[in-house]
Amino acid sequence: MKKIPPLAFFLIVALFACSKFDNSPLEVVVVWGSQGTDKGQFRYVEDFAFDSKGHLLVTDALNSTVSVFTKDGLFITEFAGKGEGDEHMEKPEGIAVAKDGSIFVADYLSGYVKKFDANYLHLLTFSDLGENPGQTAESEFMDFCKDGLLYMAEAGNHRVSVFDIDGKFIRWFGGYGTTEGKLNRPEAAKCDSEGNVYVADLANHRVQVFTPEGEFIRQWGKEGSAEGEMRKPAGLALDQSDDVYITEIGNNRIQKFDKFGKFIFSYGKEGSEPGEFGNPHGIVIDQGGNIYVADTANNRIQKLRVK
Repeated sequence: MKKIPPLAFFLIVALFACSKFDNSPLEVVVVWGSQGTDKGQFRYVEDFAFDSKGHLLVTDALNSTVSVFTKDGLFITEFAGKGEGDEHMEKPEGIAVAKDGSIFVADYLSGYVKKFDANYLHLLTFSDLGENPGQTAESEFMDFCKDGLLYMAEAGNHRVSVFDIDGKFIRWFGGYGTTEGKLNRPEAAKCDSEGNVYVADLANHRVQVFTPEGEFIRQWGKEGSAEGEMRKPAGLALDQSDDVYITEIGNNRIQKFDKFGKFIFSYGKEGSEPGEFGNPHGIVIDQGGNIYVADTANNRIQKLRVK
């Protein structure tokens, strides 16, 4: 029998190992963060947005801050924080940036939504705590859509509320329930390139898609841990192809779907190593396709990319 040269044998083993073990769809680029109250540390990292300078804005619900980082995790500054002034917040969670660069931050506890300019200075406070149209309760992740309006998931009111850039209430849709178009503690509302609104319907363990006016289009998902199933979907992001990325609090993973709900891949498991997650919340994708995940229980951010 012809012998295999040592180098060739090594390459065969390496290729076998790669094909067997290195088949993950994503890879970790950088991980940053630790538990604490110092600048750049986290106690409950929630959601993300990119500002007009290309910096990553990060809400921290328990530190009551919005931290500003480079895309590689270098701390720049922070704003909001606890206090009595107009700029201060109790529990910031949802964050979104308008086309003009203004920054909107939703306070989960007070019901206030606060608007800041591109230099992080307070401009406006609107809404308050309640269930009437224009009020909010347990406001979560939000997004500006193609129409220039702000779409905000409200877990406490089981709905999505819509505001203009000046804080004027426009409409709401959803309402409590389990049937098509109804919501149960929605965690995120994000928009595709056509202006449709994708909602992470957390307690119904599914994603629902609506027109900007709130008309139901489609849904997918059910409770479980198999491919395409979900357990408490929280964060939601769309890439430039309108593929949908979901973080799951209950399954400690990311799943990717096309915009019609066809499963593409899943990634991650519970743990604290790079590529593992603890109670992941927000997710955002930059123009280069890099994926940022709020690894909440691990008090860190993981930056990933598709292989």
